[in-house]
Amino acid sequence: MSSADEGLSRPLPEQVRGHVVDLAAQVLGTIPVPAVPAPLRGIAKFEPRKRARLGGAAIAAQLETDKKFREVVAETLAAGWPELVSSLAEGTVPPAADPVLVATAAYLTRPPGWPDMVESARADLARSAAAAEGSAHEQTIARLREQLAGQKAVAKEEIDRVREQLRSARAEIADLRRKLHDARERAKAADARAAGHEQAAEEARAALASAGSAAETELRRTRERLTEAERQLEAGRRSAREGRSAEDTRVRVLLDALQDAAAGLRRELALPSTISRPADTVNAVSPDRPGVRAVPARALADDDPALLDQLLALPQVHLIIDGYNVTKTGYGTLTLADQRGRLLTGLGGLVAQTRVEVTCVFDGAELNGPVPVTAPRGVRVMFSAPGQIADDLIRQLVRAEPAGRAIAVVSSDREVAESVRRMGARPVQSSLLLRRLGRA
Repeated sequence: MSSADEGLSRPLPEQVRGHVVDLAAQVLGTIPVPAVPAPLRGIAKFEPRKRARLGGAAIAAQLETDKKFREVVAETLAAGWPELVSSLAEGTVPPAADPVLVATAAYLTRPPGWPDMVESARADLARSAAAAEGSAHEQTIARLREQLAGQKAVAKEEIDRVREQLRSARAEIADLRRKLHDARERAKAADARAAGHEQAAEEARAALASAGSAAETELRRTRERLTEAERQLEAGRRSAREGRSAEDTRVRVLLDALQDAAAGLRRELALPSTISRPADTVNAVSPDRPGVRAVPARALADDDPALLDQLLALPQVHLIIDGYNVTKTGYGTLTLADQRGRLLTGLGGLVAQTRVEVTCVFDGAELNGPVPVTAPRGVRVMFSAPGQIADDLIRQLVRAEPAGRAIAVVSSDREVAESVRRMGARPVQSSLLLRRLGRA
C-alpha cells in the first residue's frame, strides 16, 4: 500500500498493514449496505476473517483512496482506544504504546505529523525484530554450546569405552589365535584319520556295490520269472473262466429258447402232457417250430408294424437295436442326450409289456467315448469302444448268440441288415420300432 501523496515514503510495515486490514474488515460488517463502498460490497458479505484473507488488497486500496471509509474505520478505532487517539492528535506518542497500534491509529486518524509517527513505529518494530533476532541467535549459540559440550563429554566416554573394548578385543584375538593353532593341529590329525577311514569305506562300498549289483540282477530275474508265471496263470484262469462262462451262457439261452418254443408248440397244438401215445408212432411230417426265418414267409410287408409284433411274440427273442439309427430317423432334431433318453424310455415300456430281452447299442465315437446313462429296467445299454463303430458291436452281439435263437436287429442301415441276415438274425426297419413305440 503506497501513501506517498499523504507523506509516506514507503508502504506501511506488513504488521501495521495487516492490523489495519483486520480492523477495516471488522468495521465493514457493521456499515449499512447502502453505505458500503461499491468495490467492497461483495467482500462485505463474507465473515470478518474471510474478508481480511480474501479481500485484503481491495480493503487496503479502498482505505488509501476513500477518505470517508477511512474515517469510519478511524471512528471505530477512536472508540476502542480514545486515550491513544487523543495523545496522537496532540502530537504525543505514549511511551509504552504498541508500535503497531500507534502506526495503525496514526495512519487511520491522520493527526499532524502522522507520517513521522508511522516511520517511528517502523523503526521501533525494526529494533524489536533485531533485538528478538539477536536474542534468538544468542539462545541458539548457547544451546549449541551446551550441545557441543555434551557431545564432547559423550565422545570422550565413547572413546574411553572403545579403547577398553579394543584392549579386550586384542586379548581375545590373541587367545583365539592360540586356540586356532591348536584347532588346526587337531584338524590335520582328524583329516589324516578321516582319509584312512574314507579309503576303508570306499573299499567297503565297492565290495557292497558289487554284491548288491549281483543280488539285484538275480532278484530282477527272479521277479521277471515270477511275473511271467503269474501272467500265464492268470491268462489260463481267465481263458478257462471266459470259455466256461460263454459256453454256459450259450447253452442256457439255447435251452431256455427250446423250452419256451416247446411250451409254445404244446399250447398251440394242444398236445397232451403224456410222453407218448399210440398215434405218436405213426410217421408224418411235423411242423417246424416258429423262428425268425419263418416270419418273412407270412404275407406281411417289410414296413408293416405287425411284423415286429410277430417277432416279439417269438420265444426267447433277443431284440438288438441300432440306437442312433432309430433316434435320428424318428427325432433327429433333438440333442443326442435327449434322443437317448426318449428312446430308452420307450424301450422300458416295451420290455414291461413283452418281457423280451432288449439290447440298445449306441455309437461311442459320436461322443469320443461312453457317457453315463440310466437305463430302464430290463434294457441293456451298450456303447461301442473307442475305434469301434456301433455296427461292429451289433455284429458281435449277433455272433455271440447260440445258433437257433431268435434274434431281431432294428436298423435301417442296409449294410447292417444284410450282414446280420447272413448270420441268421432278422433285420427290422427303424420305422417299425418307432411306430410300435408310438402305439404303446
